[in-house]
Amino acid sequence: MDLLLIGAQGSGKGTQAEKLSQALGIPHVASGDLFRKAFDEKTELGIQAKAYMDRGELVPDNLTIPMVLNRIEEPDCVRGVLLDGFPRTISQAQALDKGLRVGRQIDLAIYLNVPRAELLSRLSGRYICRVNQHVYNIRANPPKVPGVCDFDGSELYQRSDDTEEAVQKRLDIFFNETIHLLDYYGSQQKLVEVNGNVPIDQMQRVLLNEIHDHQESR
Repeated sequence: MDLLLIGAQGSGKGTQAEKLSQALGIPHVASGDLFRKAFDEKTELGIQAKAYMDRGELVPDNLTIPMVLNRIEEPDCVRGVLLDGFPRTISQAQALDKGLRVGRQIDLAIYLNVPRAELLSRLSGRYICRVNQHVYNIRANPPKVPGVCDFDGSELYQRSDDTEEAVQKRLDIFFNETIHLLDYYGSQQKLVEVNGNVPIDQMQRVLLNEIHDHQESR
């Protein structure tokens, strides 16, 4: 299956995507992670993308679309992929539909619905590990040892795009632009909306049930 998680920054889609990836045996492809990897490698694309991300702005399509489509074409994605953070706009969704190989399509888009006030609260406490980008929240999902990743022991840090100004701008973009993806996938009968304001383990069970139900109905 080719799956898409839709959710504002702080909705928990990164955490859920990691868990779903393991449970379903398909790669988790996050556009933000691709850009950060490109920046760490000091590629021109990565440097350009980081400037937009640090300001809380969307990275332009001419940078985003080729990077994601190229990743989907890699051998480990042949059985399916779980997309997180892409597409963010209708034009990106249309480019994704056109860019997928014949016989592939987005099978299911899942929207994690979380109130804006809760998103702001979560983001103020979000930290990422430096080695593998594991996500923590000092209130909802704290590490066992403060400041240290449970999985790889690396340092936890707050991303530059998690500053309050950048967060507000990204939430504005989501609720003014990305939200239109609900209509796009809803019109194709591919959308499922779930309450994202629940504990992590409960959310994981809900998502797996929704995916299983969709597979059974195909």
